[in-house]
Amino acid sequence: MLKKIQETANYLRTKMPFLPKVGIVLGTGLGELAKEIKIETEFSYTDIPNFPISTVEGHSGKLIIGYLGDVQVLAMQGRFHYYEGYSMQEVTFPIRVMKALGVEILLLSNAAGGMNPEFEIGELMIINDHINTFPEHPLRGKNYNELGTRFPDMSKAYDPELIAKAKEIAKKHNIRVKEGVYLGTQGPTFETPAEYKYFRIVGADAVGMSTVPEVIVAVHANMRVFGMSIITDLGVEGKIVEVTHEEVQQVANSVQPKMALIMRELISSL
Repeated sequence: MLKKIQETANYLRTKMPFLPKVGIVLGTGLGELAKEIKIETEFSYTDIPNFPISTVEGHSGKLIIGYLGDVQVLAMQGRFHYYEGYSMQEVTFPIRVMKALGVEILLLSNAAGGMNPEFEIGELMIINDHINTFPEHPLRGKNYNELGTRFPDMSKAYDPELIAKAKEIAKKHNIRVKEGVYLGTQGPTFETPAEYKYFRIVGADAVGMSTVPEVIVAVHANMRVFGMSIITDLGVEGKIVEVTHEEVQQVANSVQPKMALIMRELISSL
């Protein structure tokens, strides 16, 4: 693993105009945030040594280096999911590479189903904690002290200071945001009504098929993390309807400008 991380990082380092301290993972329907970035260099995942290939519709599969406002950023336009058949080490490999390139702060976005009865479709939720139900853990196996401690503390996985700043930005622009717990599942099926009910009982406000593995690895690597979900469908009893991936993308795209504004100003404040 160490050899692959260094090989990939060395390849990118020689072709990048600068080494950003801020990394961004753009999820389903949120790749449009890339239009906010003044691109200096970009790489197709297919051209990066050891990188997996994104197979999900709506995930472009590019690594972008550029400026968001005046801040240098490294952005993944498209992520990798466990349900695609990748191991957790493969899913989180780009986060390891970001750290090797000097990224210190990681911002992630995703589409999620809302279980909190106060939520509505199209709302934004700042993630303040998560529940991990994936059947494989990204830190399982030999621990490399060069990458992080054997037993990472997860009590503040989502940086409180970044959360507070994002809430201030949203309030300034009259953008309604919620705050809650994100539950990560294996996928690729959307949840049954009974599963939605169960996830709500155990303390989750929203559910999705990503983010949690990336956050675990980022915390292991001692990175500061901020995460935000777009509520694209509801798992609230009485409000559950059939949903498709295309509908999830449509909702995510419609809310993207609000997400982009908060992310842009949050990054500018760092």
